Amino acid sequence: MFQKIITLCGFMLLSVFSSAQLASADSAVMMRKMFMDGDTFYVYSFDEFILKEFNTNKEKEDYLKLVRNVKKVMPYAKLAAFRLQMMDDNLNQLYSKRAQKKYIKATESAIKDEFISQLKELSISQGKLLIKLIHRETGNTTFEILKKYRGSASTFFYGMWAKMYSANIDIKYDPIQDYQIEYIIKNAKLE
Repeated sequence: MFQKIITLCGFMLLSVFSSAQLASADSAVMMRKMFMDGDTFYVYSFDEFILKEFNTNKEKEDYLKLVRNVKKVMPYAKLAAFRLQMMDDNLNQLYSKRAQKKYIKATESAIKDEFISQLKELSISQGKLLIKLIHRETGNTTFEILKKYRGSASTFFYGMWAKMYSANIDIKYDPIQDYQIEYIIKNAKLE
C-alpha cells in the first residue's frame, strides 16, 4: 500500500513538472529505485531547472521578448569581443602611434561596411542589450572601449547620442541583477 502511494505521488509530481514550464528543453529525468525496510522508494533526479510561473501575460511576453532579443544580439557581442581582441593583438605589433591610428580607422571602416546595415535593424531595446552584452563579453563597458580607441570627444558624442535613445554606454552587466539574461545565455548554450 505504502509503495503504491509513493509511486502515485511520484507520478503526480512528475506530471506537475512536465506540465509546468521547464527552463531547459533538454531536461532529463532520472529515476532509480531505493529499497528501505522492505519498501521500495522511487527517487527522481532532475537536471537543474527553474520553475517560473508568470503572474501576468505581460510578464510572460516580456520574458519571451527578452529571449528573442538575447538570441539575436548575443552573436554580435561575441563577434565584437573577438574583433576587439584581434585588434588589440594587431595593435601590439604596431610601434608608431600613427600606424596604430591608421589601423584603428581602417578596422572601424571595415566593421561599419560589414555590419552597419544589420545593426541599423536592431530595435532600441536590442541596442541597449547589446551594450550590456559587450561588457559581459569583453569586461569593458562601451564607454571604456570608445575612450580607448576614439578619444574623449568621440566618446562624449556617442554617449550623448545614446542618451537620446535613453541608453547608457557606461552601463555594466551584472550577472546577479541580469539573472534572466544570464540564464537565457546558459540555457540556449550561447556561450
